[in-house]
Amino acid sequence: MIRSDRLSELLDLLIERGYIHAGQKADVINRGRDQARHILLDKRAEMRRLLGRHRVDYRVTETELVAFFRFRRLDQPEELVDEELITRTLADSVGLPFVHLDPLQLDYKLVTEAFGGPYAERHLVIAIDESPHSLTVAVADPWDNNLLRDLARFKNKEIHPVLAEKSRLLQVIIEFHGFRRSMRKAETEIRTDLPDLSNLEQLYSVDGAGDLDATDQPIVRAVWYLLNYAFEQGASDIHLEPKRDEGWVRMRIDGVLHTVHRLPKVVHPAMVSRIKMLSRLDIAERRRPQDGRFKTSYKKCEVELRVSTVPTAFGEKVVVRVFDPGVLIQEIENLGFFPREMLQWRNLLNSSSGMVLVVGPTGSGKTTTLYSSLHYIHSPRINIVTLEDPIEMIHEEFNQIPMQPRIGVTFGTALKNVLRQDPDVVMVGEIRDAATAENAVQAALTGHMVMSTLHTSQASGAIGRLLDLNVLPFLLSGVLQGVLAQRLVRKVCVHCAVDEILTEEQAMALHIKGARGRRLKVKRGEGCVRCRYTGYRGRTGLFELLTITPRIARLINDRAPQQAIAREALNDGVLTLRDYGIMKVARGETTFEEVISMTDDLALF
Repeated sequence: MIRSDRLSELLDLLIERGYIHAGQKADVINRGRDQARHILLDKRAEMRRLLGRHRVDYRVTETELVAFFRFRRLDQPEELVDEELITRTLADSVGLPFVHLDPLQLDYKLVTEAFGGPYAERHLVIAIDESPHSLTVAVADPWDNNLLRDLARFKNKEIHPVLAEKSRLLQVIIEFHGFRRSMRKAETEIRTDLPDLSNLEQLYSVDGAGDLDATDQPIVRAVWYLLNYAFEQGASDIHLEPKRDEGWVRMRIDGVLHTVHRLPKVVHPAMVSRIKMLSRLDIAERRRPQDGRFKTSYKKCEVELRVSTVPTAFGEKVVVRVFDPGVLIQEIENLGFFPREMLQWRNLLNSSSGMVLVVGPTGSGKTTTLYSSLHYIHSPRINIVTLEDPIEMIHEEFNQIPMQPRIGVTFGTALKNVLRQDPDVVMVGEIRDAATAENAVQAALTGHMVMSTLHTSQASGAIGRLLDLNVLPFLLSGVLQGVLAQRLVRKVCVHCAVDEILTEEQAMALHIKGARGRRLKVKRGEGCVRCRYTGYRGRTGLFELLTITPRIARLINDRAPQQAIAREALNDGVLTLRDYGIMKVARGETTFEEVISMTDDLALF
């Protein structure tokens, strides 16, 4: 189990680097044996759950034991002496490169074919790069020279070891090999000679997939691996796409799709059936689009997933949207507002009546802003009612009503009934038609706070849109409190951010006044394992907050064009989405490319 000489050597190394002190070393040595037993029991239970079998082999390492104590670094008290720091320090001391494994950057075929799953699990080794004469392997034990000699003999290649965190090695081994085993077993069990009738292009092909039981264990495990992988990577959407000869699994992370797996053609329908079963959809119906939802848990938290299926030329495509409560409902301070706009938005939310709108295209973060704002104002003294189509995420603090157009429950009709439920705040998922617009305005006029969304590109465009829906100008000017337009841009990765000078051409493209001849310092990400070598990690909002002043109210009464309202807003000091982006570029939060891509369709005044 734990070797006392290696443990003492590791602790001395951490003391030498100034991460811990001698008293903490004594604490580890004195309590280490008992703590190692606790770690072993917990890890074995976790491995049984992940691997789906009772018998597992597990050895607690010296690095795991020290990381378990969660000491604070002496040199940086806000940071912990965690597994990554200890492994990096150990790699440096033995002269090996350290790698922070990112599953999206690994070659799935190389990892699964270089070593069998049991061997990789037993020796904690995966292949990460290969050439005709050499093989680079990630290992967790820098002292295991016998493993390297055996690999060189068996592979007949020069072995280049790198050191990686044990927990990440196990994660890759379990996910990659576990998913591969599930795929192979499923492919073997369900292969049939029946024609693939779901493929419109290859209707008469003799090699295809037949029906299978979506409760088959390989399929259950495969879907489980995919969901857990998506949660680990922070994916917002999972795409299962049928192609001519295989199936693709893609995941949207920070707004960008990544291809994660390629499935055998015969397995794709089985996984679709399993997801449809979980979301209580009709498995037999493959010709019509369907929508459903289900819940699961991840790290002791509930995660809601919304499922959409559509028939395509090669079979059914499924998109699973992941609604992580930690992402969908945030503190409004974390949405990306600057202080002035934060104060203005809070003032709007604290209004006792009127209408507040959030506008932007699909995927601009409107739902997150609305849910986070409702969470900010909720209290036992306030009755919050939401009308949604569909309900994005079920939240106990709100009274959520799903729209059911088939039986006549629409935004327009439901609003009339909701007003009899004594609401203080009413959130309407979207104002789509004249009836909804009229009823929302009437609700705001009768002393309720109404929040809703519109699909317009700029804040001033929401006013024209409501007037087009036959809302009377004098009513609109009286109830509308403010309009928030927004976009989401990717944030520069703080772990690999470096200084950069904005070129004169870029400054001119952003319409930065007085930029000619000036050196404007900004940030960009070089790319690292933490950001998957994209240079970006996470997203933040760009906002244009239009508050209705008396002058703008008069323009609404006069049915002034959008351009006139936008110019008046600029005179009042409103920051446009482009201005907000420029400020975020200047603060090093995002890049020129992100701001241009998200605001290039907007008119500038």
